[in-house]
Amino acid sequence: MQRYFVEGSNWENKRLWITGEDVHHILRVMRMEKGDKLVGIHPQHGPARCRISEVTSEHVECLVEEWLEENRELPVQVSIVQSLGKGDKLEQVVQKGTELGAYTFIPYQADRSVAKWDGKKAAKKIQRLQKIAKEASEQSERIRIPEIHSLLSFQELIYLKEEYDWCILAHAEEARSESFRPLASILERIKLDEKVLVVFGPEGGFSENEISDLVNAGFLTVRLGPRILRMETAPLYFLSTLSYQFEERGKNS
Repeated sequence: MQRYFVEGSNWENKRLWITGEDVHHILRVMRMEKGDKLVGIHPQHGPARCRISEVTSEHVECLVEEWLEENRELPVQVSIVQSLGKGDKLEQVVQKGTELGAYTFIPYQADRSVAKWDGKKAAKKIQRLQKIAKEASEQSERIRIPEIHSLLSFQELIYLKEEYDWCILAHAEEARSESFRPLASILERIKLDEKVLVVFGPEGGFSENEISDLVNAGFLTVRLGPRILRMETAPLYFLSTLSYQFEERGKNS
């Protein structure tokens, strides 16, 4: 059943009104009409099975038939800090990372980032990423849309550390070293509902200064397996491993 995230102000008792681009999707793409069913997702109360009661060119009105008891969110809040990359790499990270359960995405300008965002470009890029996250959340049947944070400088990234229980640095050199910290050694210590911040570098990797500053700030370097991963692959490896640890193994502590 098709799902749509609906702003809290568009709900009233057992009615909701879907507006904006979703109206076009309902009418022109899904070709729904009065009497058809869909799932509306309230930002606080979650998903509800609804029946379309009225259709106009401006809105689709629905009646709530049943609130659904479901939760497909990762039991650990993971914020993906991703450096800017060439082409659509950041878009790939947001789309696939949303499907895998990321809680927040935080873009940052790394020393070796080839891509550069100025003020106008940054605003448009964030808006584009928000749309991708929304569509991926609907497709993967999540009950919340990951937040897309504004672009951060490296120093602003360091300041974020105090907001998290775990701060991790995915460092490619760990895969080349005979002495390394395996990801499993950290995952085994993370508990349900804790907040995890994990940083991924650009195509050219982190600079020596970035590594030094992050480690001095208390970020833990880890190895993501013995192979060197592309910048758009590494976050997906991390999220998949986390999902296995906390969702498929049934970890509950």
